Amino acid sequence: MSGTIPSMESSAHDALKDNTVIVVLGASGDLAKKKTYPALFGLYRMGFLPRDVHIVGYARTKMDDAEYHKRITSYIKIADNDAEGKEKLEEFKKFSFYISGGYEDGPSFENLNNFIVDNIESKYQSKERNRLFYLALPPSVFIPVAQHLKEQCYSKDGKNRIIVEKPFGKDLESCRQLLGSLKQHWTEDETFRIDHYLGKEMVKNILVLRFANVALSSGWDKNSISNVQITFKEPFGTEGRGGYFDEFGIIRDILQNHLLQVLSILTMERPVSFSAEDIRDEKVKVLRAIPPIERSDTLLGQYVAANGKPGYLDDDTVPHNSVCPTFAATTLWIHNPRWEGVPFILKAGKALNEAKVEVRIQFKDVTQGIFKDISRNELVIRIQPSEAVYLKLNTKTPGLNTRAIPTEMDLTYKRRFTEIKIPEAYEALILDALRGDHSNFVRDDELDVAWKIFTPILHWIDGKAGPAPKPVPYPYGSRGPKELDSFISKYGFKRTVAE
Repeated sequence: MSGTIPSMESSAHDALKDNTVIVVLGASGDLAKKKTYPALFGLYRMGFLPRDVHIVGYARTKMDDAEYHKRITSYIKIADNDAEGKEKLEEFKKFSFYISGGYEDGPSFENLNNFIVDNIESKYQSKERNRLFYLALPPSVFIPVAQHLKEQCYSKDGKNRIIVEKPFGKDLESCRQLLGSLKQHWTEDETFRIDHYLGKEMVKNILVLRFANVALSSGWDKNSISNVQITFKEPFGTEGRGGYFDEFGIIRDILQNHLLQVLSILTMERPVSFSAEDIRDEKVKVLRAIPPIERSDTLLGQYVAANGKPGYLDDDTVPHNSVCPTFAATTLWIHNPRWEGVPFILKAGKALNEAKVEVRIQFKDVTQGIFKDISRNELVIRIQPSEAVYLKLNTKTPGLNTRAIPTEMDLTYKRRFTEIKIPEAYEALILDALRGDHSNFVRDDELDVAWKIFTPILHWIDGKAGPAPKPVPYPYGSRGPKELDSFISKYGFKRTVAE
């Protein structure tokens, strides 16, 4: 018998149903093309978009419908023999429109509003008119766009929601300015701050693994766990986009948002319910117990040319003397009764040896005596690619000898759930926004406390607190800086004996 989870906070009346217009701002950009539109099409094909939905793309770029349709479908994959998929794609194009305009002038948004009213909403039979605005835009225009959407494009006859992409500022002060400006125009209930890691299947699964299994939850604390690593690895560099990356760096790009979100779900206390506010209350509580990161708990690296690949500073869009880290390992400490003394090591890097995102929870040594040099237990949650959960155990070698060897209990999703398609993170999150469910979105006070943890170390890296540190070099395609092993081992991590 399968277990059921009580439904999330959103109820039927919160959902955007009929007569909904989804406006994608920044429709000509990479994010919209690669993530937003494929997710919208995926939801449409699975039957999860509202009935009679219409999608309106908006951007500065001037293009006709044919070019627009070609652009928004360029990353939608449909097999040659998938006739139904091709038919659905043609239907998708028919209710997808495009209008160009600026991001900082009122008349452009009046034009957008008139287009929606005259070409779409005037044909509705009922008075209800819902609008969902997706900002696939750089943060430099968040504020003017949010303001103009409220002033010129806000529906008076239905629900309005706005989805905002990261980054939410560059440090604590800029984050607070951004939050304050958005709140002048949009309520917290209308705002959905998207961190796509919260939509990933294995991140959402952490709640169930932790709180639906006594076998796991009973050892989920400082008494059993030695250390935790949360790792993000990319096998490619900045690839000509170094100018953008150099402004933010790997910590803002990955650690302060994605990996910290995973950490908060791993370490939060059991929520009272699965409602959005109960979950987010517990995340904020645990983040408040984390002090700002110390410089001594940080290792910074920058990739250099190797294996026929260029180094970071070889990218023409990067300043020639940049000390921006492309790799960072930082250790966080949680000062509460459950986690006091357990190091949480967050690692992220570009131009490494593989693509991988995983959580590795290493348990403490077993009592010595009858066992010597025995491997530690580890619980590994692989978020991507090839979602999996596996537990490293010690077992007796088969045969007449009594010797313990490390082995794994392995739940690899593509082997266990062969018939199930795991939804893309953006599909899950856009559907949550349509349903009015905030569970997997970032609340304002959560953002504030997250920036408090990282801002001092970021100001140090930016040279605002004395000379900026120079990152150590590591070869393109390597595991990272050679100093990484000693960095991790000083926090008590031990490699498996068989490794």
